[in-house]
Amino acid sequence: MMSHSPKPSIGGGNLDLNSLTDQLRDSLSSFEANKPDFRELDLGSPVSPLRTRGGLITTATANAAATTTTTTSSSSSSSGSASGAQNPLHKPNNSNHSGELSNSSESSPTAGAKKGQPGHSRSDSLTYSGQITSQSAVNSPATGNVLPTGNICPSGRILKTGMGMANRSAKADVLGSGTANYGHGSIMRGGGSAKCANLDVVNSASRNAWSVRAGSVDPEEVKRTGNEMYKKGCFGEALGLYDKAIALAPGNAAYRSNRAAALMGLGRVVEAVKECEEAVRLDPNYWRAHQRLGVLLIRLGLVESAWKHLCFPGQHPDPVEMQKLQLVEKHLSKCSDARKVNDWNGTLREAEASIAAGADYCPQLFMCRAEALLKLHQLEDAESCLLKVPKLEPYANCSQTRFFGMLSEAYPFLVQAQIEMALGRFENAAAAAEKAGQIDSRNVEVAVLFKNVRLVARARTRGNELFKSERFTEACSAYGEGLRLDPANSVLYCNRAACWFKLGSWERSVDDCNQALRIQPNYTKALLRRAASNSKLERWADAVRDYEVLRRELPDDNGVAESLFHAQVALKKSRGEEVYNMKFGGEVEEVLGFEQFRAAISLPGVSVVHFKSSSNVHCKQISPFVDTLCGRYPSINFLKVDVEEHPAIANAEDVRIVPTFKIYKNGNRVKEIVCPSHDVLEHSTSLFLNPPFPFR
Repeated sequence: MMSHSPKPSIGGGNLDLNSLTDQLRDSLSSFEANKPDFRELDLGSPVSPLRTRGGLITTATANAAATTTTTTSSSSSSSGSASGAQNPLHKPNNSNHSGELSNSSESSPTAGAKKGQPGHSRSDSLTYSGQITSQSAVNSPATGNVLPTGNICPSGRILKTGMGMANRSAKADVLGSGTANYGHGSIMRGGGSAKCANLDVVNSASRNAWSVRAGSVDPEEVKRTGNEMYKKGCFGEALGLYDKAIALAPGNAAYRSNRAAALMGLGRVVEAVKECEEAVRLDPNYWRAHQRLGVLLIRLGLVESAWKHLCFPGQHPDPVEMQKLQLVEKHLSKCSDARKVNDWNGTLREAEASIAAGADYCPQLFMCRAEALLKLHQLEDAESCLLKVPKLEPYANCSQTRFFGMLSEAYPFLVQAQIEMALGRFENAAAAAEKAGQIDSRNVEVAVLFKNVRLVARARTRGNELFKSERFTEACSAYGEGLRLDPANSVLYCNRAACWFKLGSWERSVDDCNQALRIQPNYTKALLRRAASNSKLERWADAVRDYEVLRRELPDDNGVAESLFHAQVALKKSRGEEVYNMKFGGEVEEVLGFEQFRAAISLPGVSVVHFKSSSNVHCKQISPFVDTLCGRYPSINFLKVDVEEHPAIANAEDVRIVPTFKIYKNGNRVKEIVCPSHDVLEHSTSLFLNPPFPFR
């Protein structure tokens, strides 16, 4: 092997380059023959740095015009390529999915070294005065069975000094010797030995890996970069790289499975399912894709299909996923049974349990929650539940599956139609019911709902026309027909209450308003009609209570304010209380003397006194709000005292800070507030109303 011919030397020795090349080729053949089988590992996380394999991984430069390229690496992939030549280790084979992602420690880049796999040891450093080319650069493991990176050309010879290096410095790059194997040092400028612990250079190489690999035409290199992006949580970047790998090797099932993992990370579950199905189509025996597909189908609530893929023949299913599948199936069955007998509490409980167990992307279960809430007269919660339903694109393989006996795609429209009906949006309800009928025209429940929606909408329209014609008795009958078909329709109850009010049947009007409010608690029209009916029945306390709620929700409605005022006056009179100077739309009374002050706060009822100073900024800011409260609560006496003009009153009431508010009831001071906010002042004032203001 020794030669005295004047050829470039390596590490100071005189090795014959032809002999060295023959050695490297022999090593390459030896590694190909003895490479280990790849064992597919954990599905849980799709990321897998691949296990070290006995292949030759070469590196080539990304930019020959760069002033310095400092990269040293031994790729831990199952495949690689020499610059300008096909690597005999790179054999695309759909049955060997070495590109699959996993998080098992057994597949880490250092796993082979830990198990004592043989390496090619050499203690002296290698000095390269020629070009160092690289297709990929990754951090080198601490130990491992890898060959040296270097300048292997298609001819098998070492590049000569300065080849293609017009702009390169003449200084040599030195590959550190590491401890026992090639490729475990850092490439440095200027000669000398480099230490493996030179983290600055290693980190620099890692940072350059992305830009180098992004331009690779080797799908394995692109895939590995995608894996690194996935591990960092950069799912969008990983997806783009997997797309490129698929474009380079469309028939590789592992790339499809990896792409599905990235889509899962982005929450695009249906697309991930389609990618797994494509991987299975490319390789029907690809167990990893079957497992991942089963996991995704659990999230969609498709338990029957999930069983088929998780329990793939010849493989042991993941016990964690199997337990999840069994839980989802159990709760789905209980949910269906509860719905059949109209046990809506049980339906709600089991639907939520199914979602919590793992079916967190199943739109039908979220719609089931909404339906149960509607049937339990929690309309607002049912409506808000619609906003939380996962928005998924249509999935062809799901179109023929059934949910509660109907085609699964029809069920969400069935629930939506019911909620729209309860909210009085009859046109929307009809459109949703028609859509459900188009999807599953043979289902009895869908057909009955579609028919009822049309009949109820027709009854409401007819009742409205009769009401406008002042044919109130006939209008009551029309609304009643609609309620027989849809007994949980708050709009029809409220409309019929208006008819009863016009007919003087105020008790019936109150009853129908109560029914409407039981279904829809904050239904403003029902509150207004119930308050008016209670006023006619001289149930002043009930009327005031409803008007107070309406005043809070409609602060600018003068009609509500005036109705509240008259109801409050009537309530006081009904209790035998004396009513003094109560007038609707009054202003805050200014106190001009001590005697006037004592007389005002001694009046029956509640008085609120604002102690202020005309020069105080905070008093100027809150005074307009006191005027607002005076109009909002006409049954309360509001007064204002300027402490600078009337210090005797301030001293008698022990006022030290302005603004100060004191509340008096029947001449006795019951509360004092110093520098309050608007909300605190109104809350404190309303607490002394009789009856008290019902806060929600």
